Amino acid sequence: MVLAAALLLALALPAAQTLGEKERFTAIAIVNNNRASGSGIVQIDINRWSTAAEREALLNTLKKQGAQKLLDALQGTKPVGIIKTPDSLGYDLHYANQTPLPDGGRRIVIATDRPIGFWEAAHRPRTIDYPFTVIQMEIDKDGKGKGTMSYATKIIPAGNTIVLENFATQPVMLTEIKSESHT
Repeated sequence: MVLAAALLLALALPAAQTLGEKERFTAIAIVNNNRASGSGIVQIDINRWSTAAEREALLNTLKKQGAQKLLDALQGTKPVGIIKTPDSLGYDLHYANQTPLPDGGRRIVIATDRPIGFWEAAHRPRTIDYPFTVIQMEIDKDGKGKGTMSYATKIIPAGNTIVLENFATQPVMLTEIKSESHT
């Protein structure tokens, strides 16, 4: 499935980013696609927001050198936080951006490389071509919201937009998102 994403908007627009403000999001992740079905809790901890310089460097890399170099650049950035489920260790997130919305809420885009296990790396099935995880959330002024998580995704530049192509037919739906600041 191919989705036009608000990712470019979040990458391209300057937004007020607070580097020191930590925030935790919890959500119910609902999977219902050709690869799996079910639901569970996911926790996203943002320890810092990506800088404007990081945002510009990643966007320029994608536009000028393509998605593989974007993956390399993303993996080379300092982590911005982690994502995990209650029974997992979690893995690093490498990009987080928030853009204010007119109603007092905000749009959040998070991107990272996707963990690839030994079997997948050794056998190189088709999933190896989908190395990104992209999370898009809309949080209202009360800290509640909804969103999507594209777990096995290609990022494709298309003029002034970015297209996400998911290996699964549908992204993971994130419901009952709650934001809480933490220290």
